[in-house]
Amino acid sequence: MERKRAIRRVGVVVLVANAILVLGKGAVWWTTGSLAVGSEAVNSLADVIYSTIILAGLYLTTKPPDFEHPHGHERIEPFVSLFVAVGIFAAGGAILWQSTSSILNQSYGGAAGMLGVVVLVGAGVFKFALYRYCLDVGKTRNSPALVAAALDNRNDILTAAAALVGVLGAQFGYPILDPLAAMVVSIGIVYTGYEIVRDNVNYLVGAAPPEYLRALIVQTALSHPDVKGAHDVVAHYVGPEIDVSLHIEVEGDMTLAEAHDIETWVVQAIRNIDEVDDVFVHIDPRELGEWKEDPDAERFTPFTPDGGDGK
Repeated sequence: MERKRAIRRVGVVVLVANAILVLGKGAVWWTTGSLAVGSEAVNSLADVIYSTIILAGLYLTTKPPDFEHPHGHERIEPFVSLFVAVGIFAAGGAILWQSTSSILNQSYGGAAGMLGVVVLVGAGVFKFALYRYCLDVGKTRNSPALVAAALDNRNDILTAAAALVGVLGAQFGYPILDPLAAMVVSIGIVYTGYEIVRDNVNYLVGAAPPEYLRALIVQTALSHPDVKGAHDVVAHYVGPEIDVSLHIEVEGDMTLAEAHDIETWVVQAIRNIDEVDDVFVHIDPRELGEWKEDPDAERFTPFTPDGGDGK
């Protein structure tokens, strides 16, 4: 429940912050006619539009499980992140087109003066605070949508800096610095969109988690004193969370209740890993001859002090 409240709270903060920036930049644009500040106002307006979509998406992802979605709605979240990526691609392409047209037509707009400098510096500071806020909550709460929003806010710092170069250039008689700086920044914006797509496609296609997480899963299962080994360990993303299935190896002379207690302990211990959602454990008694070598599981098995492999 706390994760849901935290994610929704961030969504509201980002939406309100972007709306404030639209009003501030728009007022300067209307007053001065600065092309650099105008492009920033349009960029912030785009942020407001897809911040609204993000907030709606976050509301859906944090809804509790229901009959039709027994595992919850978190799997919607990567789609929300991909929508952010589309917005980033669009913003990068628009800035590139606008800056190129400005150079070819030699129409650089008016000078924003000190008012434009103040607004753009303030926007950069504002966006840095949002970047840190979204990134911290996104990583703490394991939310790819918030991490994507953080990267977008980081991009906005770069666009504000490029616009600031343009404003200062116009102030000192070099208006062409505005579109040139914007062209450079647009490349960085598009690359960030690529990063978001790359990461969230892995969530959607069920890719394996990083090796350190797979190692932690195996080592957690083997930390129970009665678990002699593990094999057929499968961990994969289902949305931003991980589903795990594995076989654990135990001695066959224990009672059903004892075996059940071991299974319950292993399931709960692995579920306590922040990134893990569901865990499925199958018990293999020694007498059935189902114990087998698993190179991947053995690679993650911690060594005992006497040089053994923990079995």
